Amino acid sequence: MNGKVHCAGLQCGKETESQLKCPICLKNGITQVFCDETCYKNNYKAHKAIHFKDDEDHSAYDPFPKFKYAGDLRPHYPLTPKREVPDDILKPEWAENGLPDSEQLNYQMNEILIYKKDEIKKIRKACMFGREILDIAAAAVKPGVTTDEIDEIVHNETIKRKCYPSPLNYYNFPKSVCTSVNETICHGVPDQTVLKDGDIVNLDVSLYYEGFHADLNETYYVGENFSKETINTVETARECLKLAIKLCKPGTTFQSLGDHIEKYATQNKTSVVRAFCGHGTGKFFHCPPDVPHYANNRTPGVMRPGMVFTIEPMINAGVMQSVTWPDDWTATTQDGKISAQFEHTLLITEHGVEILSARNKKSPGGPRPRTK
Repeated sequence: MNGKVHCAGLQCGKETESQLKCPICLKNGITQVFCDETCYKNNYKAHKAIHFKDDEDHSAYDPFPKFKYAGDLRPHYPLTPKREVPDDILKPEWAENGLPDSEQLNYQMNEILIYKKDEIKKIRKACMFGREILDIAAAAVKPGVTTDEIDEIVHNETIKRKCYPSPLNYYNFPKSVCTSVNETICHGVPDQTVLKDGDIVNLDVSLYYEGFHADLNETYYVGENFSKETINTVETARECLKLAIKLCKPGTTFQSLGDHIEKYATQNKTSVVRAFCGHGTGKFFHCPPDVPHYANNRTPGVMRPGMVFTIEPMINAGVMQSVTWPDDWTATTQDGKISAQFEHTLLITEHGVEILSARNKKSPGGPRPRTK
């Protein structure tokens, strides 16, 4: 870190010479620094997530005991402190204060970017790194592993490749990867949750390399014992993505993808989430086009060579509706039934589509046969 100290506030992150430290953290051996009293107070709500519940009990706890959860999953706090990124790694604008200002301005333009060959080369390299990191993290998925341990793996492997983990501090998201377990649709926050046999977990890896983002995710089986409903939901999500990618080529409308995805999901007695969608990526983490996964959507745009975007259908075993936990991130199914998701970053070429984040022969995971 070259000896530099940065403010621990998720809405600040600036270099500082201050010695102001959280007294509760000091008791627990955590020595994060804040710019001043104002910065400490303004960031305390998010910062306290790394605190144990009290001085006596250092076991994991539910920070939202009065919240009506839809299923069996619960958050397990405390979170570990924000992981550091070396100063020599190029960072996106939200690394300090959490705000993607340029991304917000770009959305107002509502234009779909067409990338040049030199830009595509960098996006392709970013996606190659993303695949390597996702595969390494997936290899660690097994009963007994915590989602925070997976976050540590993703973070370390990302900075090892001189990349920045795109989710880190994006709108103040506290971690470097999203880990969505069982009924979690997306944006699960890595914590002390221990994966167990029969769970499923989605790992959503995104990174920033030489000014460009890569974005990909997969849902993995944990252990060996799964219900018919679980396998059907996961495999339907996997197949929905594969089906949609086959449709991608110059001239295809983004609107049409949702018609095919929802038809297939319905045939397999599952539902398609409407609250979240695929998106353009590359120069910006998220940008036009929006890529809804449900039928009869009205999203504009026609695929042209040089466009880069994601398709990432979220498929639920039960109803399509979602609820968000009080952490303002974790989105679960409204009925507590499981959800699965798969995502690729795609490039439209002159003659079709290139899967920039494609699996390789050694990639962990993969499909399982449906049981009769």
